[in-house]
Amino acid sequence: MSSSQAMSENPTELRLDYKDITAGRLVIVIQGLPNVDDAPLAESGGPGTPSTAPAGRGASTPLKDEAAALGEAVGHAPVLFRPLLQAAWKGREVLASELMAATIEEAAPDEAGRTAGLADYAKAVLCNGLGRYEEALAAARGACAQDGLDLRGRGCAELVEAAVRSGRGTVAAAALRRLEERTRTGEDRALGIWARSAALLSDGGAAEPLYQEAIERLERDEAPLEVARARLLYGEWLRRENRRIDAREQLRAAYEALRSAGAEGFAERARRELLATGETARRRIDETRDALTPQEAQIARLARDGFSNPEIGAQLYISHRTVQYHLRKVFAKLEITSRNQLGRVPASSLQST
Repeated sequence: MSSSQAMSENPTELRLDYKDITAGRLVIVIQGLPNVDDAPLAESGGPGTPSTAPAGRGASTPLKDEAAALGEAVGHAPVLFRPLLQAAWKGREVLASELMAATIEEAAPDEAGRTAGLADYAKAVLCNGLGRYEEALAAARGACAQDGLDLRGRGCAELVEAAVRSGRGTVAAAALRRLEERTRTGEDRALGIWARSAALLSDGGAAEPLYQEAIERLERDEAPLEVARARLLYGEWLRRENRRIDAREQLRAAYEALRSAGAEGFAERARRELLATGETARRRIDETRDALTPQEAQIARLARDGFSNPEIGAQLYISHRTVQYHLRKVFAKLEITSRNQLGRVPASSLQST
């Protein structure tokens, strides 16, 4: 292999010949993968260029904390599981689907079933957030089928919610029984998730104290995403009980918490419920959300000028898959669907902030 490592003043520098990469003679495993909102690589123009990644990118957030907690719970989670779970919570279907496929594809033969279960769990979260309950039901069944997978009852909780919303009461009841077996630890988070799930299967006045117990326990455990989901379900129940004022209070709190956390799929679900109560809730507006990063802008300009993904990758010292990753984000931000449309985008829109 003609690749060489340069270990002079910078001991972390690794130089590789592009022909080795394109010939498939290299397999590089990188620990500490970025989060969903981070670029796959440092925002860099090439080797030796200082990173322009914003400070504080590693700061704790509810989504990162949830992904980290589950990653620790399952033990030896696939390297892509945390960014996959964050993409699912964020409702980013395309990215989540590609991360699911990559996670499953890279699994060792003896880990295939367990890895598929983790991917199914992430898909169940994604689809419940998007309100696609039949798909969530199928995915959650797959996650719950992996008996050796320790998700601390979360897979069963996703199955209860999806089954109830799909009109599968028998499936939901069976999942609730399994959830109860897995949450006898006495921990507030586990018991709160059980109470929230039990409320979904309760009739009339029996549901309300369960929702309230779930919120109280989950708040005590400092689980903001789970609290927000409990408030969302409680608000949905209150609206169907024609208690619109009470429903608005819960739904508004759920919407703000989910929107603030970046859980856009669930936040949009809460927003629709708020609209149904007669209250308006604006979609999230972030002035910097649609601005291209320096690397996205550079890739967009090269793609506009006719360079292929491998050619762009060769210039920027990144893989063609990374180029495609950035282009998907560029298309979404510019509200276009293909590179052929980049020529019609004003030049000012292809500049970074």
